Amino acid sequence: MPTLTHLKGPSSPGPGDRRVLLDRAGEVFAGAGIEASDLIRIDVPGRGQSVGGEGRLRPEIEPIVPALQSVSLFGRRTGVMLMDAHLLQPDEAAVVTELLAYDTDGSRPVVLVTSGKLSPPLAAHVKKNAEVITVRKLADRDVAQWVRSAARRRGIRLGSDAAQALIERFGSDVGAIDQALDQLSITDGPLTDQMILDRFRNRPDQPLWKLTDALGRGAVDEAIRRMHDLLTHGHPLVLVATIENDLRRRALAAAAPDIATFAEWTGGKPGAYPTRKAWQAGRAMSREDLNRSVDAVRRADATLKGMPEETHMPTMERLVTALCYWYRG
Repeated sequence: MPTLTHLKGPSSPGPGDRRVLLDRAGEVFAGAGIEASDLIRIDVPGRGQSVGGEGRLRPEIEPIVPALQSVSLFGRRTGVMLMDAHLLQPDEAAVVTELLAYDTDGSRPVVLVTSGKLSPPLAAHVKKNAEVITVRKLADRDVAQWVRSAARRRGIRLGSDAAQALIERFGSDVGAIDQALDQLSITDGPLTDQMILDRFRNRPDQPLWKLTDALGRGAVDEAIRRMHDLLTHGHPLVLVATIENDLRRRALAAAAPDIATFAEWTGGKPGAYPTRKAWQAGRAMSREDLNRSVDAVRRADATLKGMPEETHMPTMERLVTALCYWYRG
């Protein structure tokens, strides 16, 4: 039986809560000797957010089959993280349960991350076989403790009210606070609350192109971190519009017969670096991945406009993760 861990998060988790869940999952894998490069992350889409497909598994869930059945060709141990496992449909939960029950390898750590109830067959298997770790919703005192610990790791000295100033600016979004501390790590002397309040009036400096650049490189962890930073004080629809514009340029590049035509269509110059970069990115994507990306952005946009706010962060995380894989090809 593979090493199975169930990370139970709070219902309606915020950005900080999801970051803590991901950090806790990382600790579990690190404790099992699994490096980040050997981790397979599978994000379960919510209702109406799948790219479609037939069979017992939606396309986003299908990688769970080879992930739990195959062995690394190079003898390395791999780990599997199923994010938002509570969103598995009944048939999918049954398949995952079967895979876990029949995988007797015992060398592959599996972490199920949830913020809701698991489907009955999987819930029963998890109750019997998994180590359960409950992660409660972040309170201000938890964030303050996290801030002090993160500052110590960086060798940063915090003044008496500095931690509270970070919480005032970023709330419980520890991902954004982590980015802020990275920027503050080069500051000499102790950090004061006024230094923090003066520097971070809105959010850590984060141009939108850094998100699309991370997507283009398929850097999942970086893309999600940058997304969280941008959403500290921004709206997800702004990010979706940015991604949609990037996809539009990729689609034009795929359709254009040459770079000169592409430059004319986009109002750029053929020899300019942004034009050449967009041209190469669009030509490198397969039509199938391009269509999947466009459809995923369309469905994310509809979810953000028509569904409750608590669905927005999971929707954006799943979108960013999927785009990283499709952009990378």
